[in-house]
Parts: sequence; structure tokens; C-alpha cells
Amino acid sequence: MNKIFYVIASSAMIFMFSFTAAAQDNSVADNIIGEYFVSHQGENSKVRIFKDLDDTYTVQVFWVENCLDKKGEVRLDANNPDKSLRKTPCDQIILIKGLTYDSKKQRWGDAKIYDPTRGIRANVSCEFQDGGVLKVKGTLACFSQSVYWKKI
Repeated sequence: MNKIFYVIASSAMIFMFSFTAAAQDNSVADNIIGEYFVSHQGENSKVRIFKDLDDTYTVQVFWVENCLDKKGEVRLDANNPDKSLRKTPCDQIILIKGLTYDSKKQRWGDAKIYDPTRGIRANVSCEFQDGGVLKVKGTLACFSQSVYWKKI
């Protein structure tokens, strides 16, 4: 009886480990799909990465820790350089649109990331690091900044 339990438990652990490792691997384009916890510029948020019909990926905020302003209203995207987007609630902002996967480099890029805390757009590249953390690197001119997103 103990041997059967040991075999079943070991098999389950191996299966879970292999699934988790594969899900956070740079070799498969859709591994980026999911929800992530982000901490950047004193803001904590959660974002969702999903695949669009054109096989590119979009990143959208769906939760912000302190989303209310002093009046108790949801903060808006006031820093957006596109005036038509300044009334977007902070928990609905699109951060990246049109992200593509490069199978040779085994990373995602060829898109712009929007930083709502500063109201700027920068070139972006993404790749998983050890531990399944997604490194999101924004580059503007010769300046780069990396932020690490934890898959949830």
C-alpha cells in the first residue's frame, strides 16, 4: 500500500514540476500568456497577457493596489501622451500591444511598452529568467530599465 502511494505521489510531483517548468520556458511562444504581479515605481499591480487574433500578445492591467484617488474615485491614466486615453481607469490600461515572439532569439519583443507612472513609451523585450520570473526590459534611446514580473 505504501509503495502504491509513493509511486502515485512521486508521479504527481514529477508531472507538476515538468508542467511548471515548461510553462515558464522561453522556447514556446504561448508560455508568456497568463497573469503577473508587477511592482514598479512604488505601484503594485497585476497584469494579464493574452494572445490576439493576429498571433501577437497584449498586456493589460486588471488590478492596481491603490487605485483610488483622494476623492475616492478610480485614478485615470492622466499622464498618457494620447489625450484620448487619459480617461482610461488605471486598472484597465493597455501596457503593450502587438508583442511578437522571435523563435530564433527565444524572446518576445518588436513592440512598445507604456509606462503609465511616467507617461512614456519605450521599446520592449521580454524573456523568462530562472525561477519563472518574466524580465520585461524597456529601452528608450540608449537608456534601459528592467522590471521583473512574477507569474501568479
